[in-house]
Amino acid sequence: MIKVLLHLKPFALMISFIIVLVAGQALAELALPTLMAEVVNNGMMQGDTRYILTYGSYMLLVALISSVCAILGSYYSAKVAMGLGRNLRKKVFTRVENYSLHEFDQLGTASLITRTTNDIVQIQNVLVMMLRFMIYSPILCIGGIALAVSRDKELTVILLVAIPILIAFMGALAYSVMPAFKAMQMKLDRLNMVLRENLTGIRVIRAFNKLTHEQERFKEANGDLTDTAIKVNRTMSAMQPMLILILNVTTIAIVWFGGVRISQGKMEVGDMMAFIQYAMMIMFSFVMVAMMFVMVPRAQASAERINEVLGMEGSIVDPEKSGLPSEGERGHIVFENVSFRYPGAEEPAISNISFETSPGEVTAIIGGTGSGKSTLVNMIPRFYDVSEGRVLVDGVNVSELSQRELRSKIGFVPQSALLFTGSISDNIRYGKEEATEEEVMQAAEVAQAGDFIAEMPEGFDTAIAQGGTNVSGGQKQRISIARALVRKPEIYIFDDSFSALDFKTDALLRAALKKETDTSAVIIVAQRVNTVMDADRILVLDDGKIAGMGSHGELMKHCQVYREIVSSQLSEEEMKAYEQ
Repeated sequence: MIKVLLHLKPFALMISFIIVLVAGQALAELALPTLMAEVVNNGMMQGDTRYILTYGSYMLLVALISSVCAILGSYYSAKVAMGLGRNLRKKVFTRVENYSLHEFDQLGTASLITRTTNDIVQIQNVLVMMLRFMIYSPILCIGGIALAVSRDKELTVILLVAIPILIAFMGALAYSVMPAFKAMQMKLDRLNMVLRENLTGIRVIRAFNKLTHEQERFKEANGDLTDTAIKVNRTMSAMQPMLILILNVTTIAIVWFGGVRISQGKMEVGDMMAFIQYAMMIMFSFVMVAMMFVMVPRAQASAERINEVLGMEGSIVDPEKSGLPSEGERGHIVFENVSFRYPGAEEPAISNISFETSPGEVTAIIGGTGSGKSTLVNMIPRFYDVSEGRVLVDGVNVSELSQRELRSKIGFVPQSALLFTGSISDNIRYGKEEATEEEVMQAAEVAQAGDFIAEMPEGFDTAIAQGGTNVSGGQKQRISIARALVRKPEIYIFDDSFSALDFKTDALLRAALKKETDTSAVIIVAQRVNTVMDADRILVLDDGKIAGMGSHGELMKHCQVYREIVSSQLSEEEMKAYEQ
């Protein structure tokens, strides 16, 4: 929690002002019972109207000062808390953006969303209370005790009995709900995870008639969170009646023993009334602090989760000094005995991979599901760091290049085409912000997207819905390809990016790509033989290892795995036609 509160440094001046306001409010409230005692003892009891009006006006002025300080204190406390929340969200988001895929896998998307939203809200709520009561309550408590003693020392014995009972009760309450608050945040994570899976996978759920199953999953996660929240609130519900009981018993005791002392002439009525108010102030100050400490455990759990995000260093970091590409090198990639193992995996995903590709060459990667194709290309933009060996881009180890510099050389089209909210033009310009309209249109034409874009109501200005739900899978892939093409990078990586295209569009796209990428290295991951047959070099992966490498003709002669892939997709007549 302390680490999180260190982010309050930019608000130091405003916090100082809040402290002054809160202190002013507390001192004004402490003055009111004393003024009231003066009015009762020397005004009402003596029948002095002028005295009553004079001190009454003082009371109104002090009450006005207290109200103004309270309003301003609440306003600036909320402003500081919201400012801290804004800064924390920015820091968490920035940190998450710098994570490698390993950190994303470790924390989980649903948990990161909860930490960025609900956890920070919990801290904001506690901070408002802390700014309002951390100064206010001690001043009220200490001042109340001092002024209560000044009114009657003997009656303070009642407070010596009541306050320890109150503290013990609030301490026991805080101790009992502390673990439950932490559990609530974890169960909220699970609820968000189930909800996110249901919303993103609604088509699959409906296709397999799993609505009832998913409703049960949500019901279970929702019920688990609800049960924990009810348990916490049931425990917390005991607080109010117990507090009222303690306060009322204390008030009765003060009135009882105060009445005895008044009858003995040892105390005046105004002093007893002031003592009751000071006693309530003292008790309420303990209640406020206790309430804050009841909320702190939940905020502490949230702060720990936020600190985990802010404190987790990315496994992929930039070197202190970025390496310089070799002279004349542009789009040259070398894999030297590269192996990679996912954290916790028993077997490596890829083993001892070595190959080289140069500008103007097309290298295709083909293999069965789970053979390591996507893992291999993820090594180039350094989404993961290799476990063994090294990957060179333009003669420099990718670990010696800054991530920004390395990725500026690459046009990457992922396996699952992703579009952002905005227009089609905005999505294509995501690859190059300063791209002209001509460049955007040219990239779309090469990607075979020009025709369907022209048929849309607003052309390139047509809005893309969230997740690209208003375009087909093939259209999404072509817009994603255009996004990479407009960048004109040194290296193109197409990770199974033609899977949603028909054979005609696939062929037209590859023919157009040859002209567009003749000075760049092109790596294509594909499942279809037709997509890779014309490549300069084909890598055949089998269980994370290279089973064969060469042209289509060479692999047909010497690679059994490749022949099996080809025979599973092409008829004998087609195979003979291609061989000729």
